Amino acid sequence: MTKFVFVTGGVVSSLGKGIAAASLAAILESRGLKVTMLKLDPYINVDPGTMSPMQHGEVFVTDDGAETDLDLGHYERFISTRMRKVNNFTTGQIYESVIRKERRGEYLGKTVQVIPHITNEIQDYIHRGAEGVDVALVEIGGTVGDIESLPFLEAARQLSLRVGRKNAAFVHLTLVPFIASAGELKTKPTQHSVQKLREIGISPNALLCRADRPIPDDERAKISLFSNIEEQAVISVWDVDTIYKVPQMLHDQGLDAIITEALGIDAPPADLSVWAKLIHALEHPKATVTIGMVGKYVDLTESYKSLTEALRHAGIHTESRVNIEYIDSEEIEEQGTGQLAKYDAILVPGGFGKRGVEGKIRAAQYARENGIPYLGICLGMQVALIEYARHKAGLTNANSTEFDPETDQPVVALITEWQNHDGKVEQRDENSDLGGTMRLGAQTCAVNPGTLAAEIYGSVVTERHRHRYEANNHYLSRVEDAGLVVSARTPTEDLCEIMELPRDVHPWYMGVQYHPEFKSTPRGGHPLFTSFIRAALAHKAANSNNEAANNGTSATALQGNAA
Repeated sequence: MTKFVFVTGGVVSSLGKGIAAASLAAILESRGLKVTMLKLDPYINVDPGTMSPMQHGEVFVTDDGAETDLDLGHYERFISTRMRKVNNFTTGQIYESVIRKERRGEYLGKTVQVIPHITNEIQDYIHRGAEGVDVALVEIGGTVGDIESLPFLEAARQLSLRVGRKNAAFVHLTLVPFIASAGELKTKPTQHSVQKLREIGISPNALLCRADRPIPDDERAKISLFSNIEEQAVISVWDVDTIYKVPQMLHDQGLDAIITEALGIDAPPADLSVWAKLIHALEHPKATVTIGMVGKYVDLTESYKSLTEALRHAGIHTESRVNIEYIDSEEIEEQGTGQLAKYDAILVPGGFGKRGVEGKIRAAQYARENGIPYLGICLGMQVALIEYARHKAGLTNANSTEFDPETDQPVVALITEWQNHDGKVEQRDENSDLGGTMRLGAQTCAVNPGTLAAEIYGSVVTERHRHRYEANNHYLSRVEDAGLVVSARTPTEDLCEIMELPRDVHPWYMGVQYHPEFKSTPRGGHPLFTSFIRAALAHKAANSNNEAANNGTSATALQGNAA
């Protein structure tokens, strides 16, 4: 029988509830347990696919094509279980499902209410996502006291009652702020947060206290007394320089022992050696590279969470520190590309909309013309294609219909028909709803031998997609004739998946239509990002050698003049 751990939050959001839940899951997995994770989001949107990254952060995509909360990305980075559609659901999905049942008459004429119909539906969704594992960690979004979260908390309370005391546990994450003017940590917000949770009928088995510093024992004792939680179960969670230190932090304070005891689980001791190795690699790099990321959501780096983590994973596996500097593509439009000269590599990530796109095109051109390693992801591939078509293939008006619907050279255009991850044919046009109408999820295609892509992936690539527009095959052959290499295409629709420049033309220049960052983990990294960072290291080394040679030449010339 699956056992459940519900993770709730209090006081304020953005305390790292997802990281804490994923870290606990990682420890339990290291103890030989099969685990999975679920995220329950209280917003009414069906999924985050149509929400602005500036408001919600990154949209994570699973293999089976679900657009989900970014916390599922953390889950996949911390545990080996792959997330699916059933691992994330929202208030919108729950109410949509209940209303459909009501319209079909499944409630036999009864008055449909939050209790029991909504809460029962939530429990059904939880059981569906937790099937087949030893422990399911269920993160409830929002904070205790939010009206939106109440049905989820009530459903969790009911489920814990139904499965029995030894089959459900609760972990509550809350804030212990340091008040600078008073010079002390304040426990009152945590006390009120736990009190609110207990009013709902939930008493946490463990309390994770977030602070900017370790919480002294006397403050933990006070929290224990006023929250009615054993002192050993009041866990201090302080700020660290990398999220990958959190599993060891929680284990050192015995959180996994508290939970396994509460659930009646007899499991082997935790083996966190893999995390120790990762942290050692992060703290002892042998080189440093700086990547310029050219995008339009640079004011909120959460928009690129999986991408920044993938670059850091590549740093771990190349023994290097990867510094990421974010450049607003509109600044390039206004100020030119001169600021790009200092970077060891340039990356243009995915995105939507016209704003700042010409700056991204100019960034791709600068990288191509100056031999700087370039990686374009999704939109980043499309802007590289547009740039090459304009300046090398004679298509001077090349553009995407996303940015200029009237362009007479649409080298990138709206896809109207494609096969999704399970072979079903999907169709859309410019009048279709935005939500759920993209090419989504994992797809597999062959890689052409002898290409840079083949060096990275081998003969086959399987990656996750999230986009509406594609390279237009009507123009692609003309661009290929001008020297661009299409190194992978989808087997059914013949759509461009990977494009690159030959190695004798550019040391490392590649665009991919998919989002490889969604499959990168700290344990295994990702071959594409590892190759990209190695290219950045080589570019930096070559520049250093050239500078040294130039300095030597200058010194010799000065000596000659002096003679």
